[in-house]
Amino acid sequence: MDKVLITGVAGFLGSHLADQLVAKGYEVIGVDTLLGGDIENINKKVKFFKFDCCDLEKINRICKGVKYIYHCAATAHEGLSVFAPVEFTKNNLLASSSVIASGINNKVKRIIYCSSTARYGNQKGPFTEDMKPMPVDPYGIYKVAGEEVLKILCKLNGIEWVIAVPHNIIGPKQKYDDPYRNVVSIFINRMLQGKPPIIYGDGNQKRCFSYIDDCIYCLLKMMDSENTKNQIINIGPDEEFITINKVAEICSNITGSNLKPEYYPDRPLEVKESLCSSNKARKLLNYKTKTSLEDGIKRTFEYIKNKGVKKFDYHLNIEIDNDLTPKTWKNKLM
Repeated sequence: MDKVLITGVAGFLGSHLADQLVAKGYEVIGVDTLLGGDIENINKKVKFFKFDCCDLEKINRICKGVKYIYHCAATAHEGLSVFAPVEFTKNNLLASSSVIASGINNKVKRIIYCSSTARYGNQKGPFTEDMKPMPVDPYGIYKVAGEEVLKILCKLNGIEWVIAVPHNIIGPKQKYDDPYRNVVSIFINRMLQGKPPIIYGDGNQKRCFSYIDDCIYCLLKMMDSENTKNQIINIGPDEEFITINKVAEICSNITGSNLKPEYYPDRPLEVKESLCSSNKARKLLNYKTKTSLEDGIKRTFEYIKNKGVKKFDYHLNIEIDNDLTPKTWKNKLM
């Protein structure tokens, strides 16, 4: 069976993807620093290597014989990127460039690059793939830069590529003790500890959330289907756009918490409406939303409840500390 490399294999997205590929009989190689992932997430049949994707020599070595690369590794904390640009440059742009170079050196057939809705910025949605990227924060800039490196170098070297653009993904295995991202998991982890949800701004920001299984379905189809070659494809539901206030309400109902949210000032540069169209995914991948938002939140709740609540882990350093830095982060209030 073909050999597949997954970066970020201990993370939320990478570990679910590895499970599915292993079940289908693929030989899976995985790499992760464990900065944002968990060793327990990794399928036992995955050949795992712990190192940084920026290490080109090491990634060249494990990439030998690989046919497909899924680049899932990222420091995907969009809001924090405004206050930690150095770390985010390394873990996103430099790491992506290293993975792409390794794929080219080892003559892989296709690289599937996981981007972000941050690529669209503050444009009027629903976002479509033909829109010009207009990121408004460092994280979005790095993801778009990685896309451009991928397209240019793959074209030059005859390597196929696909750029996947997931919406906000939720589900089991998501890191729920991260104070900087994963709003649903943060809400649930706090509520199970008897703490109210923390909301930035007025809570009327609009988002769409994708359950992990629906996302993995699309990623698997992107591996070798001819109609996805050299395409940018949004992944996720566009049937229900929802405010963060409403998400907090649903989480409260599911957890049985009746605590009112605590509101803090807006996070700098936060996009108010991040809404994507999934028409292209429906056309090319036969994508359908199989798990509703409420069911997805219930499954996330059951996972966190069974694993047990955790204290929030401030595992990333703030490089710019000033009056704009959210107090919840600098004073560790989560």
